[in-house]
Amino acid sequence: MNKKPRIAVVQSAPSYLNVADSLAKVESLLKEAAEQGAQLATFGETWFTGYPAWIDYCDEYAKWDFKPTKEVFARTYENSLDITGPEVAQIGHWAKEFNLSIVMGINEKVNSGLGNGTIYNSLLTWNQKGELANHHRKLMPTYTEKLIYGQGDGKGLQAVETSTGRVGGLICWEHWMPLTRQTMHNSGEHIHVAVWPKVHEMLQIATRSYAFEGRCYAVGVGQIMRVKDIPKELNLPTELQDKPEHMLLNGGSCIVGPDGHYIMEPIWDKEGVFVKEVDLTRCIEEKMALDVTGHYQRNDVFDLSINQTRK
Repeated sequence: MNKKPRIAVVQSAPSYLNVADSLAKVESLLKEAAEQGAQLATFGETWFTGYPAWIDYCDEYAKWDFKPTKEVFARTYENSLDITGPEVAQIGHWAKEFNLSIVMGINEKVNSGLGNGTIYNSLLTWNQKGELANHHRKLMPTYTEKLIYGQGDGKGLQAVETSTGRVGGLICWEHWMPLTRQTMHNSGEHIHVAVWPKVHEMLQIATRSYAFEGRCYAVGVGQIMRVKDIPKELNLPTELQDKPEHMLLNGGSCIVGPDGHYIMEPIWDKEGVFVKEVDLTRCIEEKMALDVTGHYQRNDVFDLSINQTRK
């Protein structure tokens, strides 16, 4: 295990609802991360093929039996990934080629069996060998996301071994779920990847709090999305109609140390691959004062059980 790995935060817009173009962009971004000496590359919430921010900006989307929304849902489904498909395998090949572990949010579909009309908000982790090491589905779609995504399960609530230590991750408001956080802390993370649409103030707080509580590095990954990326089927609000380059999601990506302080300050309104070195020894140093899985836990008082069956 490399005790001083370099972490790449990818804050770059995908090609929205376009699998082929997004896949090409993945290769370019991974190459850039590797050229900067990174061993871990991180991407934001449903980066592949884009977070549906239109649910918060287009007022008409929630109308009952509204054909434009159905069309956007169908296009999102069509451009989602099946984890058994060639795109997931290809990203694994690049992980091995570039000697990178990768954590990436995706829109996921299931092509056969149960749930084959449902989209999941998922987080995938590949190790440096190119293996798909973890597959987590967001437990609870948040607020307006319920229009699009199904509920996940507990199977992926774990950290996995990589060349950069034990890496885990959660999706957006899962960071406000206390038992979910405790489950991840118990899995022994060195690096936690917190994926968001954009890392606004309250989500900066959540990212910093997670790092402090878990005595791990927390990588807050935000995204870039412009008005022009809203699906053409939907009508833009008046205030956005003449602003195609305006950023609806403007990043805020950051890296927080095990003491809750920034290693990389939030980056706003800028695309790029941002790389920082971290020292995993600090994860143990900071546990001298607080270890919520050990000496600062009362297992004789509390009993946590987790159903990790894939539904």
